[in-house]
Amino acid sequence: MMKIHVLHTGEVRVSPYLPFGGDNCNLLKASGMTTPKEDWIWLPVSVYLIEHPKGLILVDTGWHRDMSPEGVYDKAAQIKSLGSRILYNVNQGQIPLGEAVDEQLETMGIKPADLDYVLLTHLDCDHANGLRAVKDAKHIIVAQEELDCARKNGFIRYKKKWWEGCELQTIEWNGTEGPAQKSFDLFGDGSIKMINIPGHCDGLCAVKITREDGKYVLLFSDGGYATKSWKEMITSGVSLDKEMQRKSLQWIREQSMDANCIESLATHDTDIKPHVIEL
Repeated sequence: MMKIHVLHTGEVRVSPYLPFGGDNCNLLKASGMTTPKEDWIWLPVSVYLIEHPKGLILVDTGWHRDMSPEGVYDKAAQIKSLGSRILYNVNQGQIPLGEAVDEQLETMGIKPADLDYVLLTHLDCDHANGLRAVKDAKHIIVAQEELDCARKNGFIRYKKKWWEGCELQTIEWNGTEGPAQKSFDLFGDGSIKMINIPGHCDGLCAVKITREDGKYVLLFSDGGYATKSWKEMITSGVSLDKEMQRKSLQWIREQSMDANCIESLATHDTDIKPHVIEL
């Protein structure tokens, strides 16, 4: 049996056009610079702990405690943690005390060194800022395409400081599942796969957890920001390749509608509450 713990590690505040801007949204609009702050929305920041017969697996890391030291919104602390005033102007965050990823693991009796794998769906701040808190995990895995993407877009979107001191290991694709025909079977038995769903960024991956009878849970990260994203085919406002983003969202839709799909989860869906899925 496998268990998937859906955990919320605080919130992120963004312009509504960032998650749900659609195909014609430009980056200026998605950034929120043209939208009054009172119209911005708070979204959860999810991470996932998978209890698997072959090990403990964490998917993404959320925010680091140092961006919200007292458990409340803290502008100065977030700018320092992110290392970027530009990123702060695009997304603000907060983490109540006890909700940072390492804090939640501790309440479960899990130390970072107990984690066999950390799988990073991509390196945006609300997915990788907390990585330093679990840097003692045995393996930290990210797509090479995402590391390359971070190097190309580091001035505005990514900051290397989020993963400094962490030993990142890159994927060698060993399968052809997904819209880009690039997938990585972690254990070689089909139970945990990272599947490239580019568009939002080059190395974005979904994580598919499948049991022996073919039933599965799909964690599609920022391939869409909510269930309504794939139901209504609403692409997000942040995209490096809009055509590929739409192709990836179509794949998410097909996977989510498949009879074998038990749950299909976006990282920032306000309708998704913390819970445990047994597979």
